[in-house]
Order: sequence, then structure tokens, then C-alpha cells
Amino acid sequence: MLGEGRLRLDLTTWSESVEASARIKTDVVHDAVDGQVDLDVREAYVDYTAGAFDFRLGRQIATWGVGDLVFINDIFPKDWVSFFTGRPLEYLKIGVDGVRARFSSGALNLELVAIPFFTPDNIPTAGRFYLSDPFAGVAVRNRQDPGRTYGDTEAALRLYRRVGNFDVSAYVYRGFWRTPGFKPDPAMAPERVTTLFPSLSVYGASAQGGVLGGVLSLEYGYYDSRGDSRDVIGIPSSQTRLLAGYQRELAPDFNLGVQYYVEINPDAQTPEVDIDGPSRYRDTATVRLERRVRHQTWNVALFAFLSPADRDYLLQPQTSYKVSDEFSVTLGANVFGGRETTFLGRFDANDNLYVSLRFDF
Repeated sequence: MLGEGRLRLDLTTWSESVEASARIKTDVVHDAVDGQVDLDVREAYVDYTAGAFDFRLGRQIATWGVGDLVFINDIFPKDWVSFFTGRPLEYLKIGVDGVRARFSSGALNLELVAIPFFTPDNIPTAGRFYLSDPFAGVAVRNRQDPGRTYGDTEAALRLYRRVGNFDVSAYVYRGFWRTPGFKPDPAMAPERVTTLFPSLSVYGASAQGGVLGGVLSLEYGYYDSRGDSRDVIGIPSSQTRLLAGYQRELAPDFNLGVQYYVEINPDAQTPEVDIDGPSRYRDTATVRLERRVRHQTWNVALFAFLSPADRDYLLQPQTSYKVSDEFSVTLGANVFGGRETTFLGRFDANDNLYVSLRFDF
């Protein structure tokens, strides 16, 4: 599934005369599966601070929300191929090209992100995974991305502050679904199908704070499918998403985290073709166990996704050992299970074991 070598260059510079800095993080990647060499520019941005305002321009990684690998108000692009094949977790997030403005004050903090160039999620396909293709017999496949006009610019706003013992945030997003849908051409069905990304707005809130010696996390999001998605296969109608999580240290260097996530799709329709369609109700429970030993040089962890509604699961055991300050080794696995028609169950033939070696200098 994956066999790659990466050489990373991470450069940071700053100015002492003005409050400004710049960073470039880029990887030269050799993929033994595809036999190609690519340049992956992960981040490339300039920061500037002026009083209570700071600005970031360029390619940047943005992370919002309080979920542990469960995303509601984090509407920024993800690389699910990396997540399901054992790349380091940092590669789950994809950089966006845009501008971020942040205002900080004692009463209220504000963060605004504008993204003029749309970036979709990187979704597993039959090219690298064992997956069925619902449109295998389609001769013509078109892809319709959002435009690059002013009206198609994505905008995300976060308002946040400390309230008592909790960090509280409110979110608004106006943009597009990052997971594609499919729209058959009625005039040429089934010879032609179009991949597209319908319009989406998200309104949400989150709170995170200390409770009973641990950390309680709560998050809410309403996904408003602004375009009519009923004729787009694979895109749900408007839905509500809820998350509750709790994590604490059970013993020195032994941590436990649990979450419960729910999607409510009141207008879900039966899919017109045999691919994963949205159900009216879907829930997922997650468990994270993490133990550090030998002066925290050896880490043993397990992260599990379990869906009672879909009756599918993903288990991600992992162990890593820091041989020295520069060299580390990681061994892990992705184990899928469930029915072929569910989100995780369709990956059942893609169980994998991976090893990675990293040297920093």
C-alpha cells in the first residue's frame, strides 16, 4: 500500500526590527508504489504582528475543535490516505492556501480564515486500496471543482474566550463539502458521471475544561447543505453532529480518553446506487489508551473507532521507541472490520502493518 522515503526541509526565519517571521516546511517524497518523486510543500507562510492583531499569509495548517481524531468544526482538508496507511499523524492535515487574521483581547478573541483556492480531502480510492468502484462501467468521468471567484472564497470564523474553567468557542463556516459527491448525467446515464463538491455552511460551538481530575470536551455542529444535495450521490442533506469526550491520567504516564460522536440526518434518502449512502443516524465511540515507559522513551498506544449503529470498527495499535534524541522507530497497524456497505467496513480487505524510521538532524 505504501513504501516511501521523505527528506524534509524545515526553515524558519524572523525579523528583530519588526514582529514578522516566515516558515517553509517541504518534503521531497519517493513513492515506491507509484515509482515517482514529488515535492510536497506542507507549509509556506509569513507571519506579521501589529498590536492585538496578527496575520498569516500563505500555505498553513489550521486545526479547530476539541475532538480527538473526530472532526466537527474542523472543516479544513484531511488526508485520509495517510491516516489509513500509517504515515505519521501530522500528515493527516493538509495545508490550505489563504490568509488568517487573529485578534486577541481580554474580553473576546477572534480568528478569521479566508481560503480562495479550494482543496478537497484526499480520499482512498481503488488505485491504492482494495475498494469496489460503484462507477466501474462509466466511460466518462468529469470533476467539477468550486470556482476561484470572490463569491467562491471559503470563509471560517471562530470566536473564543475563557469562561470559568472552560475554553469556549463559537464557529461559522461558509464553503463546500470536502468529500466529493457524484451526479450521473441523465442524458448519458450510465456512460457519464460528474464528481462535484456541493455548497456547505457549518454553525457550531465547543467547550473544553477540567472536570473531576480530567478534561471534558463538548462540541456541536449543524451542517447546512446550502445546495440541493438530494440528486448528488454520497452527500448527506443537512445534519446535526454532536460530540462528548473525557480524558484523564489513570496513573503516572498512563492516559485514557473516551469519546461518543453522533450524526443525525433527518432527511437521509436511500442511495440510488450501491455505494455508501447517509443513514438517518450514525454514532461512533472512540477509546484511546496510551502508556509511556522507560523515562518516556517507549510509547505504547491503542486508538479504536467503534460504531454501534454501523457495526463496524477500526483498531490502530502503535508502539514507538526513541533510540536517541535524533532517531526513532514506530511500529503500528490498521485493522478494519464490518459490513461492506458501512464507512469503515468497506476497508475490511485493507488491514495493514507498517513500520517507520525517522532521523532528525
